[in-house]
Amino acid sequence: MPNYRRARVAGATCFFTVVTAQRRPLLDSATRIAALRQSVDEIRRLLPFEIDAWVVLPDHMHAIWTLPTGDGDFSKRWGRIKAGFTRSCGHAHTSAPGCDAGLWQPRFWEHVIRDEADFAAHMDYTHYNPVKHGYVKRVVDWPYSSFHRCVRRGHYPTDWGDSEPDYPQDCVFGE
Repeated sequence: MPNYRRARVAGATCFFTVVTAQRRPLLDSATRIAALRQSVDEIRRLLPFEIDAWVVLPDHMHAIWTLPTGDGDFSKRWGRIKAGFTRSCGHAHTSAPGCDAGLWQPRFWEHVIRDEADFAAHMDYTHYNPVKHGYVKRVVDWPYSSFHRCVRRGHYPTDWGDSEPDYPQDCVFGE
């Protein structure tokens, strides 16, 4: 098995892509979204982090987190969030190679945000994702997104995303 290296930067802001096993649409109901939120809330109480952005689609999600100063362990947080969600669905959590019992792909993709332009591009990518995948025509119409919170805080106008954002050439996204 390969030895994956993670960029563990204490206090970093990171973009993540987390995918369900075999891209099954497991995050396709308000009940399952509520279970995911509960798992996230529980882990944030134990292992705090800031949620800068989050979007949940039926078979994957993107998030941007800022970790506390002195803490770079996002892997533990993701592992516990995924395990908590899996338990709430009544399944045993496993990520053993070749085992189909798990609800999640065993790993996730991360990118450490480099600067404000990189942060802005990943925020836009996160929030535009439901339109990109054809779930809605307008960003504002997707209910499972931090976009609505960002609008309330004045970071985006309500009609943002009516056309695809122009991402910088050097931006990388884990789709």
